[in-house]
Amino acid sequence: MNLKQFYKLLLFIILIPILSSCFEVIEEISIKNNGTGDVILTINLSQSKTKVASVMLLDSVQGYKVPSKQKIQQELNEAVAYLRKSEGISNVKSTSDFNNYIATISFSFKDVSNINNITKNILAQQKIKATNTSSYTYNKATKTFSRKYQAIGTAKTEFNKLKAKDKAVFNGATYTSIYRFESPVTSSNNPVSNMSKSKKAVMLKSSIMDLINGKINVSNTIQLSK
Repeated sequence: MNLKQFYKLLLFIILIPILSSCFEVIEEISIKNNGTGDVILTINLSQSKTKVASVMLLDSVQGYKVPSKQKIQQELNEAVAYLRKSEGISNVKSTSDFNNYIATISFSFKDVSNINNITKNILAQQKIKATNTSSYTYNKATKTFSRKYQAIGTAKTEFNKLKAKDKAVFNGATYTSIYRFESPVTSSNNPVSNMSKSKKAVMLKSSIMDLINGKINVSNTIQLSK
């Protein structure tokens, strides 16, 4: 997913336009053989924490209003409240570290399909247009996990409308997806993904710029041992 969307629910994303390009977005999905599982979403600005701390003392920077810690925590709490009302979602928790500027949201799901509409609905609440679509499926019979990703053509167009200094923010930013399983992985069809030594996890890491420019597709079909 495009980071600017997927991690809007972590709220620190509202700081990104006024920070340096050192931030990381991590999506971790753990799936059991019965189709249930857990998600951990993280946005990590610790590499820029000195600058973030300085920015947080200001009212605005480069035309962007700087949110207070209280405002960030409030919106994070609102995202948690929304998730707790979502079908098939349970055990919702969040953490916010204002010393290192790292935020997480974690939750459990009854079926991986339960997470498909979460991002879209949260973005709609925030009146943000989606720049891509992602959907997840897990077939218990065949033990096959799939993520289908499709960028929306307007994403690059909208990005190109940004000022040069705002575009530069994304140059060093990264997105990482990690999928963990109970059974060993026998194949992963995305050529830029990597399998762990245990063969029970698959990781894909990309620059956000490659996602924005459509140079990488994070779709993947992962086959588990039967």
